[in-house]
Amino acid sequence: MPPRKLQIACSGLGRMGARHALNLLTRTPRAQLVAAFSPDEKELAWAKVHLEPSGVKLYSDYDEMLKHVGLEAVVIATVTTVHAEQAIKAINADKHVLCEKPLSTSVEVVRTLEPPDQRNLANKSNPQSQSVVDAAKAKPHLKVLCGFSRRFDASYRDAWDRCDSGAIGRPSVLRSQTCDKLDPSGFFVEYARFSGGIFVDCNIHDIDLALWYFGQDSIVKSVAAFGITAVQPDLRKYKDVDNGVGVVEFWGGKIAYFYSSRMMAAGQHDMTEIIGTEGKLTINANPMSNLLEISEPTGVRREIPPHYYGRFEHAFVTESNEFAAACLDNTKLPFKLTGAVQAVKIGCALQESLNTGKKIFFDETGRRIEKASL
Repeated sequence: MPPRKLQIACSGLGRMGARHALNLLTRTPRAQLVAAFSPDEKELAWAKVHLEPSGVKLYSDYDEMLKHVGLEAVVIATVTTVHAEQAIKAINADKHVLCEKPLSTSVEVVRTLEPPDQRNLANKSNPQSQSVVDAAKAKPHLKVLCGFSRRFDASYRDAWDRCDSGAIGRPSVLRSQTCDKLDPSGFFVEYARFSGGIFVDCNIHDIDLALWYFGQDSIVKSVAAFGITAVQPDLRKYKDVDNGVGVVEFWGGKIAYFYSSRMMAAGQHDMTEIIGTEGKLTINANPMSNLLEISEPTGVRREIPPHYYGRFEHAFVTESNEFAAACLDNTKLPFKLTGAVQAVKIGCALQESLNTGKKIFFDETGRRIEKASL
């Protein structure tokens, strides 16, 4: 008898959804892609060519896809604004969930981490206010994972192992960036309508890294953010920027510096430094697509990945395989869902600081506090 495969569906077939679907179809041996959803006719047309011939059932209605006979799990890679809603629906339908980052663009989703008296009870009728974490807690037998791809990257895992072994002493400073190649088509301008802003969309990865290397229980002391629109001024109508810098101070003597950009000329450049009391670790300071060196009259050069997936392709494959294994074998996921919610909370605070010009403070329990301006 052949080994059982996880019966899984993919929700969303856009930039990342199509890649998730193909990874599940061809690079995840313990999973079987049985269904896919998209509300977009162009995406469904792509799926008819690339997925349907392999037996994948296509849906234009998400709720109908959840009723697919035998379905056990869903990968959610739709537009960010519906991540939380679709994740909650899948959990309530008793499906395992791998949700692309971030869980939501709304700070309401993270209110589950605040004391009850701090929550906006008036939003109880809003489906967004039922947090993904609360839904997952009600179904402890399900695996619910937020797709922070760098957690599955070999270099970042190597850095974590060295940090965890004490190789650099106590990690105290983290400097991390997510920098996309310039896209003159205007894609990122329209994307800003629903992305949550550059700190929630781009720097959410870097925020998650700070929580990983500093410790998942790290508590924010203050956040401050700044930004400019250097090449895409139309971003201003969505209260966003194409270059952002954020500084997050944590209680316990730790600080993180984040940089995000949409205007890299050469290609994708995502890098991280973890500075400890006895050493430093640097990941991808000098990016490269491969080991090829090109010697030309003007000098020697290497090309770099053109986009985020080009840098983290293998991490995405590892992610889908580890998620399938956790669902089938009932093993522990590599990190807690509450960390993903904390990352959204920090990202939203940075975006608020960017737009208000104010530094935001928190007490030692993580409760937001107001400080008088001098």
